[in-house]
Amino acid sequence: MSTITPFHVAIPVHNLDECRAFYRDVLECEEGRSSDHWVDFNLFGHQLVIHYKPKSEEKQHANPVDGKQVPVPHYGVVLPWDSFQAFADKLQARNIEFVIEPYIRFKGEVGEQATMFFLDPAGNALEFKAFKDMDQLFAK
Repeated sequence: MSTITPFHVAIPVHNLDECRAFYRDVLECEEGRSSDHWVDFNLFGHQLVIHYKPKSEEKQHANPVDGKQVPVPHYGVVLPWDSFQAFADKLQARNIEFVIEPYIRFKGEVGEQATMFFLDPAGNALEFKAFKDMDQLFAK
């Protein structure tokens, strides 16, 4: 796999202070620049920006994948295999309520991966995953 450059994603949050604390203190993302309406974070080497947006009553959508209801939209990071479980353990110790608990998806198939889903305080869905074989990331 070639060298990957950092992505940038900006997401809406209805409570900037609560979400700032979640990304900084729970996920341990280093905080960067900020204003009264947004905050930059280093999310495993990628640029995540939370932007204030008034709360909406939009219902979370989900699609079935591997027998689970996967929230859509979602974002996250593909972690090294040996980092995934330590990160999952840290989240469990911080009493994160998972939408989908950490488990191995597509076990024994192409694209086998460890995955977990949870929500931030604004209801944005996050997925963190890992592949034992990174060459399987885009395998058919």
